[in-house]
Amino acid sequence: MKSMNEDKSKKLDWAKEKKYIDYSVIGVDEAGRGPLFGPVVAAAVYFDEGVYIEGIADSKALSEKQREELYNEIFAHAKFGLGLATPEEIDLYNIFHATELAMNRALEILSQFVEIKNVFVDGKNLKLKFPAVCVVKGDSKIYQISAASILAKVTRDKIMEKFHAQYPEYDLIKHKGYPTPEHLELLKKYGPTPFHRLSFEPVISLVSKSLLDDWFDKGLITEQRYRHLLNLLEVDLFGNTRRAKRKTRAK
Repeated sequence: MKSMNEDKSKKLDWAKEKKYIDYSVIGVDEAGRGPLFGPVVAAAVYFDEGVYIEGIADSKALSEKQREELYNEIFAHAKFGLGLATPEEIDLYNIFHATELAMNRALEILSQFVEIKNVFVDGKNLKLKFPAVCVVKGDSKIYQISAASILAKVTRDKIMEKFHAQYPEYDLIKHKGYPTPEHLELLKKYGPTPFHRLSFEPVISLVSKSLLDDWFDKGLITEQRYRHLLNLLEVDLFGNTRRAKRKTRAK
């Protein structure tokens, strides 16, 4: 996949330079690479010629209220696809490849509505099924990527609200699964759930063979994930754990 040099990319102020928006572009971005809990979510966005939504910007630069309002506008006026990769897929394939998986799923859904070409994706070194150009900090440079960042972020937040109802003790509605001091403290107090990213530090330090056995017996984790995590824990034939230190979490 090609990569756009950050210094050569113009950072657009779309409110002032709407006429410079390239409406042939499909923008792709993700939300949730860094959390310890829940999926990574990706969005792929295309706007028909001339569709302009005031206020679109990198989701990280917006308030929660602004994101919600823009999410509704984008939902109503854009063609888009949403995809996610589960905590299990993150554990099995690592967060980088799981992100690619989520992006591919988003593009595959969008392909039902538009021809997939001229794809620009936020990030670098990503390899997707469709030809695409990587743009470092693309969510602050390309209109469609900014829109994708908002869709992905708000969609993931809504997913975390549902998880909060299931696991209120972790206060997920507040930190959205990110490794805040509060989340880390609650994780130590209550231990991990099957929806945590069990291969990530410090979650894996709280995982034991007996916990995995219990989840597997109850059907809460698949055999593939169970065996993969046992391998990470380096469980021997006698059930003893000799976990090697390995850094899995994306920065």
